[in-house]
Amino acid sequence: MSGGSVEPGPAAGRLEEPQVRAMFDRIARVYDRMNSVMTAGLHHRWRGRAVDLAAVAPGDRALDVACGTGDLSLELARRVGPSGAVVGCDFSEQMLVLAREKAAKQPDLGADLRFEWANALELPYEDGQFAAATVGFGARNFSDLEQGLREMRRVVRPGGKVVVLEITTPTRPPLSTFYRVWFDRIVPALGRVAGDSDAYTYLPSSVRRFPGPQELAATLERAGLTRIRYVLTAGGIIATHVGEVPS
Repeated sequence: MSGGSVEPGPAAGRLEEPQVRAMFDRIARVYDRMNSVMTAGLHHRWRGRAVDLAAVAPGDRALDVACGTGDLSLELARRVGPSGAVVGCDFSEQMLVLAREKAAKQPDLGADLRFEWANALELPYEDGQFAAATVGFGARNFSDLEQGLREMRRVVRPGGKVVVLEITTPTRPPLSTFYRVWFDRIVPALGRVAGDSDAYTYLPSSVRRFPGPQELAATLERAGLTRIRYVLTAGGIIATHVGEVPS
């Protein structure tokens, strides 16, 4: 997960990269619980659909960028199987600690799964090394979205997929009204209960400033991807984009 660099307060939806890293380190222990509360547990299903679009097969090698506590990485590992490999990377050390703990509790996964530190804007992997690269609920924290997507495209082999799973802002009522109430009032209140109101004020702000589905599709194209499409789910709150690395 890589942070922004313009205005200093969480209400602006932008933080310096060290601030974003410190924030995710700070909330790591409540992160999974808050995700389940905020999404009624549906985030696992959304990650499963993202992996469907990644189209990985047994034996493939996949990368999960801004992996957080590892849920999407684990789903990729299930798909590539014992002959495959998955790397989950993040710049929050505390998130990586939890991802490794979670993986250790599932020894039957079989795949070669590892979690390691990396900055999304400068991925330490060779060109064309992976069959697919995913990012789930982390792209909005890239300080340079197009550069992060270019890096993901670079490390994926020709014909492979880049998948972006993100929250988006619905525009039609009544869902848009519910969305504003939920993200602007209830989520920050939940953050106060969890002990970190700043982090969960940053969340809705970061979602608001993130490109809408069509704009994100255009950014994927500028990053060098082709055959781009996206699927809206949860009434338009969740957008999953997929693009292909040209041959």
